Amino acid sequence: MRCLKNILCSLMLLALISSPSAAAEVTLRFAGQFPEEHSATKLMREIAEGVRTRTRGRVNIEVYPDNLLGDYTIIYEDLMRGAIDMALISIPSHFDPRLELVYLNAFVDHNVVRRNVRLDSWLSQKMDEYNTRLGVKLLGFNVEGLTGIASVKPINSPLDPKADKGLLVRIPPMHVYKSAIEAQGYRTVTMPYADTARALQEGRCDAVSSISSGAALANLKGIMKYWYQLNYSQAVESYLMSAKTWDRLSEGDIAVIYGEVARASAKSLEQAKHNNKRNLKRMRQSGIRVFNYSDAELLPLRRAIVENWKGLEPVMGRQLMNDARKHFLIDAER
Repeated sequence: MRCLKNILCSLMLLALISSPSAAAEVTLRFAGQFPEEHSATKLMREIAEGVRTRTRGRVNIEVYPDNLLGDYTIIYEDLMRGAIDMALISIPSHFDPRLELVYLNAFVDHNVVRRNVRLDSWLSQKMDEYNTRLGVKLLGFNVEGLTGIASVKPINSPLDPKADKGLLVRIPPMHVYKSAIEAQGYRTVTMPYADTARALQEGRCDAVSSISSGAALANLKGIMKYWYQLNYSQAVESYLMSAKTWDRLSEGDIAVIYGEVARASAKSLEQAKHNNKRNLKRMRQSGIRVFNYSDAELLPLRRAIVENWKGLEPVMGRQLMNDARKHFLIDAER
């Protein structure tokens, strides 16, 4: 009996030693803002598993979804301090307003998005530059889809930027969103996103802008009556790493992490295209009136938005906005 106990104890000890967490030489904390069932969280877990497999358990990534380590503003500060190693979050702009560049895009379709979220693109290089100055490294992007407007009232002349739309629209608390919506003829109000559904019901706003079809369907179904697929910005989050973590990792481990993030980023793009088609179909089936437009129909709105970027120059910088006009407008008209 004693011999059997010794054998069992030895096997249990061997199992502990060989488990990924016990064998890991490096453990990284990976923070996210979405709940467990969200596609972004699933991609975070795929990245963690991919890194574990490719490093044979030597690098273990612990995933903390659903704001378990704080909201995106707190997580970003912890990345700067090195208290969190990695994150998939929306980037706050209160440390540097130029970080809103990632939300500026006047993109026309998913092919243009694909070109601009590659790590060798102008957008990626500028975002890495501004994040690096704050002690954070950009690893890649998670794309949820091109945005639109969810409304409880019909929009007056949605394709004419000079027309008064007759609606009060909720916008996120960022300069670029206010600029883009007002360029299209809307009045705006800022409020927490969590309060938008109730605000629509209570009449404190008429519409919600700058959200993906998936977010609108998930959070505003039963409230929204109209969906306008205007494609004037993208719903996107960023994969980030603390520069302090970056400095202590080997080049090989960084390459593995980059590879897994690149795979997840590419997957998010494919999912975004598929999900948007599915979401618009589901909207129609639930009685929501859906308006989809051609590239040519959306071009006047895009040009008005870019023209309104002049008002962003005091905040974002004149040279940056001139470069943005060159890269985004020309790319959108290809």
